Amino acid sequence: MPVEFLSDSEAAAYGRYSGAPSQAELERFFFLDDADRTLIAERRGAHARLGFALQLTTARFVGRFLTDPLDVPHEVLEYLGEQLGIEDISQIKRYTERRNTPFEHQDVIREAYKLKDFSPAEAEFTAWVDSRAWNTGDGKKTIFYDVCRNARFA
Repeated sequence: MPVEFLSDSEAAAYGRYSGAPSQAELERFFFLDDADRTLIAERRGAHARLGFALQLTTARFVGRFLTDPLDVPHEVLEYLGEQLGIEDISQIKRYTERRNTPFEHQDVIREAYKLKDFSPAEAEFTAWVDSRAWNTGDGKKTIFYDVCRNARFA
């Protein structure tokens, strides 16, 4: 998707963490509800539960899975560790020891939350954006940021 309407720093920040989330963002995107906790509880070991929770909430907040699932602000790990009762969050280092674990967890998250790749939905999404721009007069940047904030799976 062309993003020439974004500044270089805005484009660089898209799809990744750009600093620690605010307290309000932690409470909105990183709060683990009963459905989240049910999926997380199926994982063995504190490192696997924390890693799964990290991927789940990162996808919710950033809108995608990260290439390095551990490339997150420390505040996120602390917030999730508190909710899961994991005192030693440094255990997260073990999460990627088995290379396939993060990918298997991504598959479970995609299935459980009905997440889809963007490519098949791109034409429908483009039509929706065009219609919104025509009907509201909102500019590209406004629509882009609205979608980024609201099109998570929350």
